[in-house]
Amino acid sequence: MSFHVSLGQEVSPSQPGFTVILLHASPVLCFLPVFVSLTCVFRYGQEDIDVIGLTFRRDLFFSRVQVYPPVDKPESLTLLQESLLKKLGKNAYPFFFTFPDYLPCSVCLQPAPRDVDKTCGVDFEVKAFSTENVEEKIHRRNSARLLIRKVQFAPEKPGPQPCAETTWQFFMSNKPLHLKAWLSKEVYYHGEPIPVTVTINNNTEKTVKKIKVQVEQVANVVLYSSDFYTKVVATEEAQEKVQPNSSLTKTLTLLPLLANNRETREIALDGRLKDEDTNLASSTIIKDGIDKTVMGILVSYKIKVKLTVPGMLGDLTSSEVGTELPFRLMHPKPEEKNPTGKDGEAELVFEEFARQQLRNTPDEEDKHSPSTDE
Repeated sequence: MSFHVSLGQEVSPSQPGFTVILLHASPVLCFLPVFVSLTCVFRYGQEDIDVIGLTFRRDLFFSRVQVYPPVDKPESLTLLQESLLKKLGKNAYPFFFTFPDYLPCSVCLQPAPRDVDKTCGVDFEVKAFSTENVEEKIHRRNSARLLIRKVQFAPEKPGPQPCAETTWQFFMSNKPLHLKAWLSKEVYYHGEPIPVTVTINNNTEKTVKKIKVQVEQVANVVLYSSDFYTKVVATEEAQEKVQPNSSLTKTLTLLPLLANNRETREIALDGRLKDEDTNLASSTIIKDGIDKTVMGILVSYKIKVKLTVPGMLGDLTSSEVGTELPFRLMHPKPEEKNPTGKDGEAELVFEEFARQQLRNTPDEEDKHSPSTDE
């Protein structure tokens, strides 16, 4: 028995949530019913202790539909479905899944190099399989699996421009040190430089010896322990010093990239697909009324500005004056494109993926990946 599954996706503005359209399941010499399931899984990243019988994954969402023989005919077909049906022929059967609003986005914590198969995070798995009884264990040889990602785009109306200031009064100093920092906007896109403007009014008798700005990523694992992982993902320092009774305005540019943080363990990344690179995790936006504990991992970013001022004993007793600027790092909403070609039909791209020979080999995936269909 063999079959192929084609995947497409569309966003429906009239329906809440993100709709994934799974278009094509064409049975070849198939005499058993064919099902397709969508599972949202939080993985704890500790599969090496599974021998004691503990479960190191939690299914946040599961949905299953029977595709062949078809049970219900879709009320309406999208342009993409119609084009696939026309191209793939009579053995194609359309169906779809819809993401509920409360599901988290795909995100994971970067593991150590030796733990690449023990990633903690949220992922979405689509599985097509053939069986007489859906309660039985589904073996790899009778199924096809693929990972998909749920991505949250930047809001169309960003929030107010981030700005923060602080005043520090030193011991035996009549006048204070004033620090102000601001960004040009609230939302920045992945790969976009972030200019940070800093103004320092030094009315003291001390010299500001160091001006440092850095981007910090805060990942909060809320599902099981509320752990916080704070990682510096970009840093810049100014060469100038601020002498007593003087002022300085300086703009420093930060560029947070995964390319500069590949060795940083437990940094949050957008969900990774096989054989594809990814990026730093996007900021999490929680809709009103959604329980944040089911979001898995909450990600936020802030820029921290630090000034170093020597104390009465010089650098041995130096003080730090600082402030923070929260901001969002996200993907831009893609432009709406016409999905049709010149002839009015949807432009389709098909890719073939080779599968390892399964005959007379142990089913490793069945050993290590608990199935929701068992």
